[in-house]
Amino acid sequence: MLPEPFHDFNAQTPIQLTKGSCAFRQGDVALGLYYVVRGSVALVRHTEAGHQLIVHRAQKGETLAEASLFSPKYHCDCLALQESELVRLNKKALLQQIKQDPEFALAMLQRFAGQVQGYRRQLEILAIKGAQDRVLAALADFGQNGSVMNFARTIGLSHESTYRALSELVNRGLVHRIGRGKYRLSNAQTARGT
Repeated sequence: MLPEPFHDFNAQTPIQLTKGSCAFRQGDVALGLYYVVRGSVALVRHTEAGHQLIVHRAQKGETLAEASLFSPKYHCDCLALQESELVRLNKKALLQQIKQDPEFALAMLQRFAGQVQGYRRQLEILAIKGAQDRVLAALADFGQNGSVMNFARTIGLSHESTYRALSELVNRGLVHRIGRGKYRLSNAQTARGT
C-alpha cells in the first residue's frame, strides 16, 4: 500500500478524514509522520495574532509532518481539504528503524530530499510574476495535477487567471488542450525542455 521505503514498515495507523476534519491539532503530542493515500490536506498554523496560515498542502503520494520525528508536539493543524485517507507512521518505531537499518534511513532521506527539491521548485514557480509564464513553467515542471482549479491553487493563481493564461498559451501554440479541462505543453515546448 505504501511506497519505498515505507512499504514493509508495520507500525502504521490508517486514518479516514472527512472534509474539514483534522488528523491532529497544533500542540497535540507528535505521534508520527503521515503519508497521504488519497485526497489532500493542509498544514495550518495558528499565529499569536489569531490568524491562520497554510504552510503546506500535501496531496496523494506525499508525506507530511516529517519534523514531528524530532519534536514533542505538532506545530500545525492537519486539515482535510477534501475527503482523505492518511496513514500515520509511528514515530518511535520509525526512529528505531532509522537507527537499526541504514538502507531504510538512506531511502527515507532520499524521499525527503526529493520532496524538498519539489517544494523549492514550487516556490520558484510561485515567484514568477506573469500568469502565462507561471503556468508555462508549472506545466513544464510537473504538468497539470488534476483539475484546472486544483492546478491554479498549486501555482498560486485564481482559476480565472489560470484559464485565461491557458487559453492564451493555446492560442500561441505553446500549450495543447488535450481534453475538457486538460492541458499539456506542445510538442515543440517539450522538445526544447521548457
